[in-house]
Amino acid sequence: MTARIGGKVNSAEGRNRGTATLARVAVVVSSLLLTAAAPVGPAGSGTTAPPKPRYTFTKLVWSDEFNYTGLPDSTKWGYDVGGGGWGNQELQYYTKARRENARVEGGNLVVEARKEALVPENAYTSARLLSRGKGGSQTYGRFEVRARIPAGRGTWPAIWMLPDQNLYGNKSWPDNGEIDIMEHVGYDPNVIHASTHCKSYYFRTNNQKTGVTIVADATTAFHVYAIEWTPETITAEVDGQLYFAARNEGTGWQAWPWDKPFHVLLNVAVGGEWGGQKGIDEAAFPQQMLVDFVRIYQMKKN
Repeated sequence: MTARIGGKVNSAEGRNRGTATLARVAVVVSSLLLTAAAPVGPAGSGTTAPPKPRYTFTKLVWSDEFNYTGLPDSTKWGYDVGGGGWGNQELQYYTKARRENARVEGGNLVVEARKEALVPENAYTSARLLSRGKGGSQTYGRFEVRARIPAGRGTWPAIWMLPDQNLYGNKSWPDNGEIDIMEHVGYDPNVIHASTHCKSYYFRTNNQKTGVTIVADATTAFHVYAIEWTPETITAEVDGQLYFAARNEGTGWQAWPWDKPFHVLLNVAVGGEWGGQKGIDEAAFPQQMLVDFVRIYQMKKN
């Protein structure tokens, strides 16, 4: 979860679940899609057989449906704790097992950012949950999160992924990769970002691979944010509509560190290099990200 440079966005009328037609940016080209060219039918038949998917993602191997009440399930979620800016000059202090910042109620996980100085150094509190070490890690697969994201200038919610272990380069970020399933900054409402970051392509060198789309009711309705990750590609979608893809160039870990287990993170940051670019509306807080479910599906090669 880091600062982003957005691309050109196109929007159109949404479908049944309030989804906007999804935009592509310059980094996404048709050759990045998963399916191979469709086989051609017999001569003169005038028919073309549908392409066979290279991979399927039907086996659910880990999930939290949040059908309980209280603190997030400790067998599935841990916490990153503290302040210090988190590498992005963020203003929140992340708490551990504190109901005001992370709780399950009404069938949803609530991640709440609040304007309060729990520690002198930070004027806001929030929570950052992660599935590492709790069975919620996997190499490749489909990762789905149904969520309603917060509004308010200065908010920076994220649904994203980091590696369980840092094995490459200098053993730190960005050498070992990051996958952003969904990011949103409150000063740019309903603009949804998906990105990948690695040593060769990341935001501080202004060449990260990023997709951008409009979801007209992202802050008032639930949507399913998902990625499908294979040895060849990482693609992102909203409500089943593809809008971002990144391809494995085959040039080594510097451009493709995504060959080892990654886990899921859920958080709402406040301010920061990206989220705070247009200031913070202090009157907007508290703000909540509601999560209906998190689901991880195993990849199967056909």
